[in-house]
Amino acid sequence: MQGTKRRVTYVFFYEVLSFFICAMILAALSGTTLSHTGPLSILIAVIAVTVNFFYNYVFELWEKRQVSKTRTVKRRVAHAIGFQLVLITILIPLIAWWMQISLVKAFLLDFSLMIIIPCFTFIYNYLFDLIFGLPSHLLESKELNAKPNH
Repeated sequence: MQGTKRRVTYVFFYEVLSFFICAMILAALSGTTLSHTGPLSILIAVIAVTVNFFYNYVFELWEKRQVSKTRTVKRRVAHAIGFQLVLITILIPLIAWWMQISLVKAFLLDFSLMIIIPCFTFIYNYLFDLIFGLPSHLLESKELNAKPNH
């Protein structure tokens, strides 16, 4: 699976799983119910889907220009942290507004998500590549490297 179909599949499953994680964590830490954090988590998921799609597109453009065509642990960690940094700059004000708390409290509430979601992202990306295979730009370089030069 490659291209847009790969990205849409990636984002769909990522967001469904992260929605449940987010709703449960926000409810548990804020002392509210899933009926309060559920809609917030849906909004977070919609924002995250949009950010995720474009972030992965830009990341893959960057990745194509790199000398190394291997998804190392370092590259996967950078991907997960970068995505989370972009996302929290959008989500902290949203959480503060929705929960009617200060930005500092929203940051502290979101801190648990900042720890858990990058770990989830790392594991998810690894498993996604195992299940669906690597993107074509990484496969092509392996094929080129495997062919002997004549």
